[in-house]
Amino acid sequence: MKHSANRRQFLRDGLQLCAGVGVAAASGAQLLAQTTTRALRRPDRYEDTTILDRKRFTWPGGKSLALWVIPNVEAFMFDASGAPGTSDVLAYSWREYGTRVGLWRIADVLDAAGLKATVALNAGICEVFPQAIEEMKKRGWEMMGHNLTNSRSLRGLPLDEETRVIHTTLQVIERAVGTKVRGWLGTGLGENYTTLDILAEAGGRYTGDWNNDDLPYRMKVKTGEMYALPYGNTINDITFFGAGHSAGEYYQLLVDQFDTLYADSQKIPRVMGIPLHPFHTGQPLHIKGFERAIQYMKKRDRVWFATGNQIVDAYQAAQA
Repeated sequence: MKHSANRRQFLRDGLQLCAGVGVAAASGAQLLAQTTTRALRRPDRYEDTTILDRKRFTWPGGKSLALWVIPNVEAFMFDASGAPGTSDVLAYSWREYGTRVGLWRIADVLDAAGLKATVALNAGICEVFPQAIEEMKKRGWEMMGHNLTNSRSLRGLPLDEETRVIHTTLQVIERAVGTKVRGWLGTGLGENYTTLDILAEAGGRYTGDWNNDDLPYRMKVKTGEMYALPYGNTINDITFFGAGHSAGEYYQLLVDQFDTLYADSQKIPRVMGIPLHPFHTGQPLHIKGFERAIQYMKKRDRVWFATGNQIVDAYQAAQA
């Protein structure tokens, strides 16, 4: 009984305190000013809006949900120094399975469904697996930059080195595929504050690094233009399968994400991204979950299957 009385007194005291704060605080801004030493820091890269503020429109063909599929085709560094413990053969060979085998299982699924991928491409693949580049080109897949190698992030690089890495990545891919590269996905979705400005100056126009919306939005850069495009990181296969989940669970994950966005898109259009890592989803025991999910989505009539550039183009046209 004594404990119950103490709890009741604690609740009464808390309610009185909250009531006092409510009277004293004329606004949230004033309350923040009273409790912090500086204003709440924001990225200052975009307007602070909610999904409810967006203009109503439809995607091409009167569709309401735009869906893009993003295989991450990656190259990794192998330490051949011979020093004890430096060569992680298990991890290296597992990841390389993605390009050698897993990617082509994913390609078979997309081919059967008549879909084109948007590839997050490490530029190193152009040197190591040129035949993979040719196969992706034949399918009409779009390429976006994904750093030189997945073994190193942009995070923390000095400005001159970051600029060199971004420009080199884009130039190597452009030479290999013969088209301008407009999209970017950072290794580990990593950026510095300068990254967006460098990308826009180099001719980039969208990035999948910012996962804070269900629609594209324009970002603030010094020159050119840049859009954030929903990549779908919450359903990233690398974290899901990395936690030990099965193909059946992966199917349900994708379908649950799809069903909610599809229903939401009746009110306001949406974008769904499906990030893939061929060394996960391309494994024999995992591919069926992805295949069944794509077949399920193909049966819905308000879905527009597109590439990153196509989505940004359509969004720009709808906002004009």
